[in-house]
Amino acid sequence: MCIRVQKRTLVALILPVLATLASPAISQTTAAADVALANTDEPIEQERAAPRYLLLGSHGRAVTSEDFRDRFQLVAFGFTSCPDVCPTTMVEMQQVLAALGPRAKHLQPIFITVDPQRDTTVVLAAYTRNFDERILGLTGSPELVRWAANNFKVQFAKVQEPGAGANIYTIDHSAGMFLLGPDGQLLSKIAYGTAVKDVATRIEHWLKADGK
Repeated sequence: MCIRVQKRTLVALILPVLATLASPAISQTTAAADVALANTDEPIEQERAAPRYLLLGSHGRAVTSEDFRDRFQLVAFGFTSCPDVCPTTMVEMQQVLAALGPRAKHLQPIFITVDPQRDTTVVLAAYTRNFDERILGLTGSPELVRWAANNFKVQFAKVQEPGAGANIYTIDHSAGMFLLGPDGQLLSKIAYGTAVKDVATRIEHWLKADGK
């Protein structure tokens, strides 16, 4: 007999398991704030990684890397209190969507916070809406956020002055964007500061190759 399991129930069952299996935290030191993805703005020809994540969307529902099998994904990591790099990346993401025109319907833009302590679903929803309503913000438990970042090889670490309040801190993190194909595989790492025209051209190349 086939038993139907609601997605939300299934997620509730596997969240604790994934949190337990999440990769251990990376080193808490980075060279500088908002470290750009140096020399990583070329399509991935050999490595065919499929970064996975299981997080909570700004719309209040669970989101996994399997939810966009029919679309490409443009993924960025950051946090809403970021003073410059993250807003710049979000503007670039919005401009890429505009440059793609009707083809943008085949692309799901995603912003994954590395600051789940402060970036609630409500905060993320307001933040992403300021740039483009199509951008989906994702958050989750610290363990699941770390697990997702590790799968993308994104580094981040909290930086807090001695004696500062619990919510007074900034975060050093890798900058840039990732393009995933409809099968979830990593197609391209896009370095921070890459011209919007070049990003859009690269995405159009993959869309055409996929018949879109």
